Amino acid sequence: MAMWGFYGRRQERAQLAQVLSRRRWFFLQISGRRRIGKTRLVQELLQPERRKRVLYIQIPDSDPAGVVSTARDFMENFGVSVPLPHDLRSLAVRIGELCADGWIVALDEFQYFSRKALYPFTSELQSEVDRLAATPDARGGLIVLGSLHTEMQALLEDRSAPLYQRLTDTISLGHLDIASLLELLQAHADASPERLLFLWNLFEGVPKFYRDCFEQGVINADRQTLLERMFFSSSSPLRTEADNWFLRELRGRYDLVLKYVARHPGCTHADMLAHANSVAPELGSQVWGYLKALEEKYEMVEKRLPVFAKLNARKGRYTIRDNFLRSWLDALAVPTAAIHFRPLQVLVEQADQRLMTAEGYGLERLVGQLYEERSRLGVGDFPLTSRIEGWWDRRDTEIDLVALDETSQRLRLGSCKRAELALLKDLANFDGHVARFLKAFPRFADWQVEKVAIAPSLTPETRRAIQTAGYLPQSLADLTEGLQT
Repeated sequence: MAMWGFYGRRQERAQLAQVLSRRRWFFLQISGRRRIGKTRLVQELLQPERRKRVLYIQIPDSDPAGVVSTARDFMENFGVSVPLPHDLRSLAVRIGELCADGWIVALDEFQYFSRKALYPFTSELQSEVDRLAATPDARGGLIVLGSLHTEMQALLEDRSAPLYQRLTDTISLGHLDIASLLELLQAHADASPERLLFLWNLFEGVPKFYRDCFEQGVINADRQTLLERMFFSSSSPLRTEADNWFLRELRGRYDLVLKYVARHPGCTHADMLAHANSVAPELGSQVWGYLKALEEKYEMVEKRLPVFAKLNARKGRYTIRDNFLRSWLDALAVPTAAIHFRPLQVLVEQADQRLMTAEGYGLERLVGQLYEERSRLGVGDFPLTSRIEGWWDRRDTEIDLVALDETSQRLRLGSCKRAELALLKDLANFDGHVARFLKAFPRFADWQVEKVAIAPSLTPETRRAIQTAGYLPQSLADLTEGLQT
């Protein structure tokens, strides 16, 4: 079996390598959601470069004494030569002394310093950072890694924060692109369209989750075997993932909204309000506040607008940003909680069936990302001039994909279905959606309009039937072709 490698991140690796190559003081922020690979990126680039002059400290969600005790443990483990700290102030001083001596210090979970009890550390660290920035021959660097965007922003970008404007570099880590996932799957599994959709809808581009499947020996297993091993066993590595890394910070305050959005992707504020009033009327007035916090502070929910809509339009639809969190809340949380009360196989089948249903929405997002990646890499026949979006109105009109090539005045409108037969049967209805779209936007009257029908896989017979109906057939195999070259 092939060894697990380091996949993707070419741009981020090049950026970090460029920072290190300057051989002078730097203060770098690396941000991104939990499990996205921030620590692995630092390890990948730093260990070969300066194995003996790197200190990594994972900051605990604790009081000052707990943070200092943890820092002492890491410093002893890494063999640092400075006296060990005894409080937050001396911790900042020791970090400054190490950086002045050419060390690179990485502080993971840096967002915890936004806590009231830990916040004074940032003022102490400011003094060290300013001193190092003013020292011409300083060769070390400080890397802070964080997963909560709002709290990291408050520490580093707020005008009143001690560390405001002290950063020299920033790296924002997103999901692995599809080309990197294909590389990963081709090395360790069957890279069929169905497996790509299943795993992407479940894990999106979070490399840690794919590696967990690899280490458990199920990355190439059938769907239910993978689900059982990763979520339903007592030792399953992802059984508590959502609670530990997503929901712990919420402390149950937003369950009503989160679960509804996960199970009804594309719901409206009115939908959520009606649901809240039906099950917990006392919470109805708080729905808007919950949505705002989940969208802006925790970045778990996003509001989607139809293409060309104004930012203040009332046609917004809400979805869970993260595929893993959406899949957990929609399909996995309840079955995994019932493993002591119902037959295991029944629960796994129930979860798998719910995931299959959710993959219809997941396919739309995957197709949109594939169109954007293909255009960015110059692959395929449709160069984009704007971001992929969908379109809908209040008359049950739904277009999954709206793609524009303004240079050539081409408009591509697409329908996505998980099952090819359902796709074929819906084309007559979709003709009506297209007609209403063109009526709503007469500026496309002189454009070349292309209709596309998309499913994970298409048989030759279905392709011919789609073409006969006046559509361009596309499968995930078509859309992933050429990405890796």
